[in-house]
Amino acid sequence: MGFKCGVTGLPNVGKSTLFNALTSAGVAAENYPFCTIDPNVGVVPVPDRRLETLAALASSAKTVATTLEFVDIAGLVAGASKGEGLGNLFLSHIRDTDAIAHVVRCFEHDDVTHVAGRIDPLSDIATIDTELLLADLETAERALQKAAKAAKSGGKEAVEKRCVVERLRDHLGAGGEARKLDGATAACARELRLVTAKPVMLIANVDEDGGGENNPHLGALHDYAAAHELPLVEVCARFEAELAGLEQDERGEFLREAGLEEPGLSRITRTGYRLLNLLTFFTAGPKEARAWTVPCGATAPQAAGRIHTDFEKGFIRAEVVAYDDYVGCGGDQQARDAGKWRLEGKEYVMQEGDVVHFRFNA
Repeated sequence: MGFKCGVTGLPNVGKSTLFNALTSAGVAAENYPFCTIDPNVGVVPVPDRRLETLAALASSAKTVATTLEFVDIAGLVAGASKGEGLGNLFLSHIRDTDAIAHVVRCFEHDDVTHVAGRIDPLSDIATIDTELLLADLETAERALQKAAKAAKSGGKEAVEKRCVVERLRDHLGAGGEARKLDGATAACARELRLVTAKPVMLIANVDEDGGGENNPHLGALHDYAAAHELPLVEVCARFEAELAGLEQDERGEFLREAGLEEPGLSRITRTGYRLLNLLTFFTAGPKEARAWTVPCGATAPQAAGRIHTDFEKGFIRAEVVAYDDYVGCGGDQQARDAGKWRLEGKEYVMQEGDVVHFRFNA
């Protein structure tokens, strides 16, 4: 799997419409708050044109894409950290994700109500961020009580743990997000599964016209994203929903008519991979061509372990060729004849687009 992404935001900003489009799951997307109560989950293949190319060159019987899991988390509101709008339940769902996609509405529409009665993306972000921060602060307070009790025994490790949790609590209490920490306090935040420790991307839900320079809401959001070093993806949830409803062979023309090269899923996925520092490698042969996801910096044995744990345990060598060389030569044997394949050992660090055969002891 690529990664697990929680889709959140205030009610009626387009979360469920976008989720439907991305996953073709057909969940409810009505014009009233708390339409989504239980989290809807959709697992979708990660779009990657390289996989089809490899499959054609390797005469693969099938292709298997890596997958991305979206979790449509119900709209949070002010007071969610205290249980408003069933907030505690929704917050618990966020804790199980790798990253958060915060959908923000950037268009006016008389037929679509807004829970706050006005369109203000920055205010919406502040509301969500405050609730997530308050939820984390409550978690840290409970952890500190437990750590303080353990530290009364006088054990050195217990005392150090209390100090770390206290620094974390103070950081959150001052309005700091856990993702801005490092060292022991960052490790503590991950251990406590704090939601503000998770990477965040912003998704601007625009209308069919996009808005561009004529959309002050979008402009303000771009400024905010730049100032806070957050990735921002612009999508039109309604357009994506229409696109998802078309047959596969009709989608290309629909995108071209809209002046787009790819659907929103591709842009969101690519942003997520950068956000989480992930890369894709491939295996290709007569049976199948397959894409795999590993963290950047993963070694060849670790990549082999993504396929099967026995591959990592019995790792001997990795036969590696860059995707461009594989395609440029016209396939496996041609790349070998051209001397593009190479043998790599246990220290080899995987690169984006590597095509690999692993040698291992069974």
